[in-house]
Amino acid sequence: MADQFRLTLAQLNPTVGDFHGNAAQAREAWQAAKDAGADMLALPEMFLTGYQVQDMVMKPAFTSDAMAVIEQLARDCADGPTIGIGGPFAAHGHLYNAYYILRGGEIVTRVFKHRLPNETVFDEKRVYDSGPINGPYSVGPVRIGTPICEDAWGEEVCEALAETGAEILLVPNGSPYHRNKHDERLSIMVSRVVETELPLVYLNMLGGQDDQMFDGASFVLNPGGKLAVQMPAMDTGLCHVDFVRTDDGWRAVEGDKAHLPDEWEQDYRVMVETLRDYLRKSGFKKVLLGLSGGIDSAIVATIAADAIGADNVRCVMLPSEYTSQGSLDDAEAVAKALGCHYDYVPIAQGRAAITETLAPLFAGLQPDLTEENIQSRLRGLLLMAMSNKFGEMLLTTGNKSEVAVGYATIYGDMAGGYNPIKDLYKTRVFEMCRWRNDNHRDWMMGPVGEVIPTSIIDKPPSAELREDQKDEDSLPPYDVLDAILTMLIDEEKSVAEIVAAGYDRETIKRVEHLVYISEYKRFQSAPGARLTPRAFWLDRRYPIVNRWRDTS
Repeated sequence: MADQFRLTLAQLNPTVGDFHGNAAQAREAWQAAKDAGADMLALPEMFLTGYQVQDMVMKPAFTSDAMAVIEQLARDCADGPTIGIGGPFAAHGHLYNAYYILRGGEIVTRVFKHRLPNETVFDEKRVYDSGPINGPYSVGPVRIGTPICEDAWGEEVCEALAETGAEILLVPNGSPYHRNKHDERLSIMVSRVVETELPLVYLNMLGGQDDQMFDGASFVLNPGGKLAVQMPAMDTGLCHVDFVRTDDGWRAVEGDKAHLPDEWEQDYRVMVETLRDYLRKSGFKKVLLGLSGGIDSAIVATIAADAIGADNVRCVMLPSEYTSQGSLDDAEAVAKALGCHYDYVPIAQGRAAITETLAPLFAGLQPDLTEENIQSRLRGLLLMAMSNKFGEMLLTTGNKSEVAVGYATIYGDMAGGYNPIKDLYKTRVFEMCRWRNDNHRDWMMGPVGEVIPTSIIDKPPSAELREDQKDEDSLPPYDVLDAILTMLIDEEKSVAEIVAAGYDRETIKRVEHLVYISEYKRFQSAPGARLTPRAFWLDRRYPIVNRWRDTS
């Protein structure tokens, strides 16, 4: 009986619906595994289809096509390592999230996901059936148990596999990033290792899909919870893991242990990578955005330059009579520091034409928010015209604080296809700008050094839609606002609990009201990178029309 087993982990980036492209990645990884003398290649959960596919998997033609491609992959890779790959399986009126084991030109085993997550961004109970707890399968000298993703977040599946003879646990995942998620994964997987006394392989998908970033960071644990291998976060790659049989069972040979960056770097990279993949997977090569001279558009321009290169980023200043000279200077300074194309498109002439057109209807009425919003909507119209003409995706630039309270103009500055900072509160925007000025990594395509002038970071935020306007004219100071929003949204605390934390009840109630009445805006807003477990969209689903308010 052999005393060694080599497993190749493929931490790769699939595209949803690109079955043949994903299969081609699998074949290339299989060839590398074969060349390395591996016994098995493992790919992540639902790799063949990409993840998440949401309701698409309920379309019979989608699932049958995916199954056919997996069957062809088995035939193509008959002479070499066993393959484990995730994909859907439908038969006899049931639909499963499955893990296929391919060997000798055939599908030799299918493992079905048992525990179906139904929280945060997941709705798997909506689309899949819960499968039975499968027993282990043999690959060469080893019996492998495969709890699929959520199956390893509880005790019963792993315990059942250990009791039925599994010698190694291989956990294929589609686990999306949120801040500090890796520590949570590691802690739970250590629990499974301690309970079963088996080595565990945690293989995670990589890449951006809509708002979600699958961050990789795959790892291998030996019994006792000792880390044997740590793959990088955010980078694709293959890792050949050797196991040896000892008197106490199979053990992973210690290998490379990648350094995982801190939460600031990971958040920033998620914003860069999700934008990069969103553009690549949807067919866009270039972007544009309105560059106001403020901090939000400055960080979005920087993220875009880091994602696709400054040559592919168009920055547009659209000034009105309320735009300060400081903002004009700061916007141009950002564009020059990044090396982006910079356009100057005043809105005065267009605004005058709109004012004249509406004058008969608005006669006798005092100017108000309507006139302010006309400016924003005119900018949105001009930017969308440029987007159409040049084939460049328009980015929106509203931070989570603004998105939460509706401090944005629908069909104006909310117009666009993607928002990299949608889940980043304003106070974190300031810190993220400072972090980027002080740090540069090889995955950033933008320039080294200070790219966001300190004058932008230090000046009071303003929409500049009227004379001497400041954000704090309409909102509490951002440190107060963000603290209240964090408790209201991220922590779901009651008004009474927030008051007990030391905040003014009247301010809390005003913020709560703004959050609820802005739901319709969020419903129509662009997707954006998910950084927290309470990002707007799938993580937090509230009705648009709602009269309930917290009276505690």
